[in-house]
Amino acid sequence: MPIPAIHRRHFLQAASTCVGGTLLAGSAGGAVSAFGATRSADRALDDVSLKGRLYKTLKIGMVGVEGTLIDKFNACKEAGFDGIEMDSPGMDVKATLNAIQETGLPVDGTVCSSHWNDRHTDSNPATRQKALDDLKHALDATKAVGGHTVLLVVGHGKDGPENEIWPRSIENIAKALPLASKLGVAIAIENVWNHFLYDHKGPHTQTADKFVKYVDELNSPWVGMQFDIGNHWKYGSMGDWIRQLGKRIIKLDVKGFSRANDQFTKITEGDLDWADVRKALVEINYHGWAAAEVNGGGLDQLKEISAEMDTVFNLR
Repeated sequence: MPIPAIHRRHFLQAASTCVGGTLLAGSAGGAVSAFGATRSADRALDDVSLKGRLYKTLKIGMVGVEGTLIDKFNACKEAGFDGIEMDSPGMDVKATLNAIQETGLPVDGTVCSSHWNDRHTDSNPATRQKALDDLKHALDATKAVGGHTVLLVVGHGKDGPENEIWPRSIENIAKALPLASKLGVAIAIENVWNHFLYDHKGPHTQTADKFVKYVDELNSPWVGMQFDIGNHWKYGSMGDWIRQLGKRIIKLDVKGFSRANDQFTKITEGDLDWADVRKALVEINYHGWAAAEVNGGGLDQLKEISAEMDTVFNLR
């Protein structure tokens, strides 16, 4: 049975502090907790391995392998991935269950495939109802295939001023929380370039303040962040955003970004501070899935992406 919201949240906070502190205390002399680490512990964390903490997944749309869904699942497994994220609405539940059974590769979650067009921030009530219906459908379908998260882009800043679209989207998404709780499937909000909860024309010194406030306003253990590490390197320090979001991060997305060239890159390219990202993930005691979200391709490309994730998270 799910832990009630208030008790579960406090339990996770306590467990994170206790387990994180125990782990680091044994890895470097003088460190008593993740947040009170000495300088020697900081140096040790430069090479920290996240092996055993992270499980690699990717988006189904990245899999450019010809053939059946089973063929695609087998290619992902051969490439070294531990799971796969499907799209919903649009997922064939029966075919997906068959692919899981035949390959042993689980579906860890889905992406709400209509969230850019049918937005929870839209001023049209009918559009918001469609967004809600699609989110509920994705929750049901995700549960049916054994997944535990639905990635959601909550809306877009073009739908109105923040003081209008913020409460509008909160009200709409909140209507899906009873179903999320009943199914045990979390709504995972992604930080994207949607001109909302950050300043799209602002500097690279921004914080995650608004994302924290937004998630907390929904006030549910079944809502968190699918934090995309590369998406907002242009706007802030990803290690510091991870520290600030803390227990709100329930899943990761992964890509590279170059501030120098102002463009997305392969995971191992660009100038993202992966050493600090690894430190931050240990400090918040993160254990869970990390989903690649880059240009995909055939088996060779998938193997390359899997290897890049091994490199930046030090999984070997």
